[in-house]
Amino acid sequence: MPRAPERRSSGERIPAADFPTDLSGASAKDLLDLTRQFGVDFLRLQFTDITGINKNVEVPRSQFAKALDGEIMFDGSSIEGFVRIEESDMLLVPALDTFRLLPYDDEGGRVARLICDIYTPDKQPFAGCPRLTLKRQIDRAAKLGYTMMAGCEAEFFLFEKGADGAPTTVTHDAGSYFDLGPVDKGEEIRRVIIEQLERMGFEIEAAHHEVAIGQHEIDFRYADVLTTADNLTTFKFIVRNVANRFGFVASFMPKPIEGVNGSGMHTHQSLFKGERNAFYDAKAEHQLSPVALHYIEGLLQHARGFCAITNPLINSYKRLVPGYEAPVNVAWSMRNRSPLVRIPDRRGTGTRCELRMPDPSCNPYLALAVQLAAGLDGIEQKLPCREPVNRNIFRMSFRDRRKYRIDELPRDLHEALEYLEKDPVVKDALGEHLTHRFLEAKREEVGEFNRHVTSWEVERYLGRY
Repeated sequence: MPRAPERRSSGERIPAADFPTDLSGASAKDLLDLTRQFGVDFLRLQFTDITGINKNVEVPRSQFAKALDGEIMFDGSSIEGFVRIEESDMLLVPALDTFRLLPYDDEGGRVARLICDIYTPDKQPFAGCPRLTLKRQIDRAAKLGYTMMAGCEAEFFLFEKGADGAPTTVTHDAGSYFDLGPVDKGEEIRRVIIEQLERMGFEIEAAHHEVAIGQHEIDFRYADVLTTADNLTTFKFIVRNVANRFGFVASFMPKPIEGVNGSGMHTHQSLFKGERNAFYDAKAEHQLSPVALHYIEGLLQHARGFCAITNPLINSYKRLVPGYEAPVNVAWSMRNRSPLVRIPDRRGTGTRCELRMPDPSCNPYLALAVQLAAGLDGIEQKLPCREPVNRNIFRMSFRDRRKYRIDELPRDLHEALEYLEKDPVVKDALGEHLTHRFLEAKREEVGEFNRHVTSWEVERYLGRY
């Protein structure tokens, strides 16, 4: 572990910018020493519920040693999809290498963060923990000799707050794709987000205004799949926090504004064997190895089964419609952006496939777990990959789509849940507990929506019938 700079003088705190971001191999004692050196006042133990919402338990300095040893308990019955009242106590077991100092001194003191796995009181892995669910698929890949690398492009909107402080869908600018200021009024906010992410250990590759008004994208470097999932939870927290400090609301809702592009989370993925990209074969057609082709076919065959996980909201299916760049067709292509899976031009170490359907409202641990499970199923079953479709599918006839075996993604969340329940590979990846709780929570959401009368229905039907 890198050594932290020494305290400059008695009572003087080391600047937060000096905090080390590579803590691989750090012990609980190492981290306890860091909390003293940097004057950490509070420790935030972070995790996600099954819907992907960031949660945390915060402890004061007197509880740091206990927290680092994984001895802090919380009431799991209060968290969406976790446990029943009669089995409510859960342990927060921190991943020590995720220890980070938050890039600002919050009101009340300096705060550090640890991402945690959820364990039962008898210190057994909890079947409903999203992070442990991803770890199980990582272990499955490792037994086959593979490591999954992933990179996600999580888009978001910046909106103004109303007079009462409530979120609105009024955008802060009129910019579009790659616009500059003064049209793009989000530049300053993006720069602060980038600065804070870099202080949390991110390597930022690019940032720009997206297609829709008020829409933005910040791309960070790919990593192993668990690190990428952890980074996504951190990314969402930092984006929303910075926006709030500027007086705006950042939203990862997939389709907040009718008639404009929604927010996606295109997911780039590949498998490595040691230092070698297992998707690359210089002598093969398209320079894609059999492993890559099997993996792609696995994604395609299970896409409708895992769609409810990667696109988990009723609103998600307002984005997955023709005409707004979001994919609705289960197919793959080398360059065409209308199919579900695209193969970027990079080869060699950079060979990868891009799944274009996920949106940023998903739980990143579960979304990446089901994608990995689907791809590994393709490899294990040696599924023969269908032909790529290099035509614009949006303009193809129904007959042509049938010729290329092009199915469509579910049209709504209800249909997606039906596909999930029928897909044994996806259900096995989630496990019985998570599958049951996810279906239960989402079917309740669908039922609530179906009971709701929208303004569209009133405007459409009230005076006519």
